Amino acid sequence: MAARHAGGRLADRDALLIMMAYRHGFRASELIALRWDQIDLKAGTLHVARLKNGSPSTHPLRGPELRALRAWKREQGDAPYVFTSLRGGPMTRRTVHHVVAEGAKAAGIEFPVHPHMLRHATGYYLANAGQDTRAIQLYLGHKNIQHTVRYTELASGRFKDFWKD
Repeated sequence: MAARHAGGRLADRDALLIMMAYRHGFRASELIALRWDQIDLKAGTLHVARLKNGSPSTHPLRGPELRALRAWKREQGDAPYVFTSLRGGPMTRRTVHHVVAEGAKAAGIEFPVHPHMLRHATGYYLANAGQDTRAIQLYLGHKNIQHTVRYTELASGRFKDFWKD
């Protein structure tokens, strides 16, 4: 992952932050509020508390995430927040924006990138993978399905198997 290759003291944290933002469609404010008590490493589950009046849900955690979370927890110690600053407190939204922008630069992306782009990328990925719109709505915590429909409108590949002749 480009964030890890960028180096720096907190490269593992930064790579984990980007992975979690993308895989779970987190907003920057949800990332900085994420606490270890929302994560069950043994069961491989994550309780997602959505902001902006979103619906909470429980997401599965997969191998790469579990390994990265366990490694970061060992390195981080007993902090209550998953993503902490150098001083051990919760990160700021500004720092999240900086981490994502620097990760994008390290990946060779030449246009400005911000954290909410990862949330949109999650929605488009799930829609293009053929996931049901209602399931995407629940996964991203949208109260109103109209906020989810934007991801399925551009997924033209979803029509390819409508006719078998």
